[in-house]
Amino acid sequence: MAYECFEVTIEDKIAHIRMNRPEALNTMNKAFWNELPEIIHDIDNNARARVIVISSTGKHFSGGMDTTVFTGDRDAPKHDRYIMAEALRSNIKHIQHSFSCMEEARMPVLFALHGGVIGGAVDMISAGDIRWCTKDAFFSIMETNIAMTADVGTFPRLQRYIPEGWAKQMAYTGMRLPAAKAKEIGLVNDVFDTHEEMMDAVMGVAREIAANSPLAVTGCKVLINYGRDHNTADTLDYIGVWNAAMFPPPHMAEAFKARMEKRDPDYPELSELRDTAM
Repeated sequence: MAYECFEVTIEDKIAHIRMNRPEALNTMNKAFWNELPEIIHDIDNNARARVIVISSTGKHFSGGMDTTVFTGDRDAPKHDRYIMAEALRSNIKHIQHSFSCMEEARMPVLFALHGGVIGGAVDMISAGDIRWCTKDAFFSIMETNIAMTADVGTFPRLQRYIPEGWAKQMAYTGMRLPAAKAKEIGLVNDVFDTHEEMMDAVMGVAREIAANSPLAVTGCKVLINYGRDHNTADTLDYIGVWNAAMFPPPHMAEAFKARMEKRDPDYPELSELRDTAM
């Protein structure tokens, strides 16, 4: 399927989503917010891949929100400010879901970043599982510099990955956080000299993930995220429930057999999900 803002390829159980509006600095226009969740849900619901990689094109990963998103329909009927505020809240929830769907997807979402990761792009990458970048990358919560508060996911997520003090400094100032500091404080796992080197490394990790049991990997994602949001006792209890229901002896037997036979294991894929209730 053709998209305005993205190119999507799926090969060897790896889905590669490339942001593809370099002439517009890959800013996030109205099509972006609708296409991204459509792509993620399609991959997830239909179990089309075991891992998702998101990268970009051009000078910057993304310049953040496209200003056309703020303009609205100038010909729309005018309402009082309370009615407009309620409508805006609903629209913000829709936009937030465009990123939350990556966190909710059953397979890991990996980000390969370069150039500017600005404004809404920081919200976006905060919803992924692992991030890498090139040495020219920088990260900026730019919303503060245009007199607004970031609202699409930066604040509940960013401080899970970096110290609270750095999250606050970035947010209060709109500063540019350089790649080296991003690695130092844990926002990215590694920094590469070139885009080619980064993509080779990221795709290498993606291949390693795709070689593992999809059920085991999604279990890791679910339980790591659950542990992040709950205390140790609750998380240990939920891990017990998860393994009691989904511990797969046949998958483990296949893993050991494949090792003995010096071949790649053959695991079943995740099930396709229903779009509607039964």
